Amino acid sequence: MTVTPAPNLRLVIDGPFAIGLPRGADNLVMRAARTLATAVGSAGGALLCLTKRLPHSAGLGSGSADAGAALRLLKRFWRLPDGCVDLLPLAASLGADVPACLKSFPARTSGIGEVLGHAPALPTFGLCLVNPGFALPTRAVFAAWSGRFSKSASLPSSWPDAAALAACLADLRNDLETTAITLCSPIATVLNALSAEPGCLLARMTGSGATCFGLFADAAIAKRAADRISRPDWWCWGGGLVHMQP
Repeated sequence: MTVTPAPNLRLVIDGPFAIGLPRGADNLVMRAARTLATAVGSAGGALLCLTKRLPHSAGLGSGSADAGAALRLLKRFWRLPDGCVDLLPLAASLGADVPACLKSFPARTSGIGEVLGHAPALPTFGLCLVNPGFALPTRAVFAAWSGRFSKSASLPSSWPDAAALAACLADLRNDLETTAITLCSPIATVLNALSAEPGCLLARMTGSGATCFGLFADAAIAKRAADRISRPDWWCWGGGLVHMQP
């Protein structure tokens, strides 16, 4: 996302997943921009340019990440001084995932997502992300889901390596996964494909789906897995993470 001067708030979207996204007032980036402008008494205009590289309605929080990026970017662009505005409650008003995306570091969340706690220190590892080409709105998954969420997990302060991380997470689950598969059966196909990859330490669905991830020892192994799994109708990405601290 980039920002340039403009007399009013405007949004331009391009990239491989631009089609189908709202470009007006309903877009989460525009909502974030208007929310910040209102909070500070209208700081001015801006042209926001978003290159959309992640599939939407995919369980990756991409819209929330865009909103968080817009808040950070506009705070700098409008030269708002520290202490002028608290971005965290603004983020929470935009959606449950936006506070974590605003902070942009590994976190444990509670409440609706606005209460952020520190996650264990993460080791180096690789991820392979695969989406079967189906948009799965979060609202639809929650509407079909019934039951209780798992209790909060007890986690160590850190993991020495990717294998230890995977072994710990293997005892946990994504409570929405079974329901999501009933709505989008290709999720099961993706999970099976990831689990069958050499070096895959753990395969799970992300968020409310339909994207799934495979955890690997390093970025190179994850990249090779993504290359092998790739299909014309699937979106695949493999690599590592940039370690960020609070």
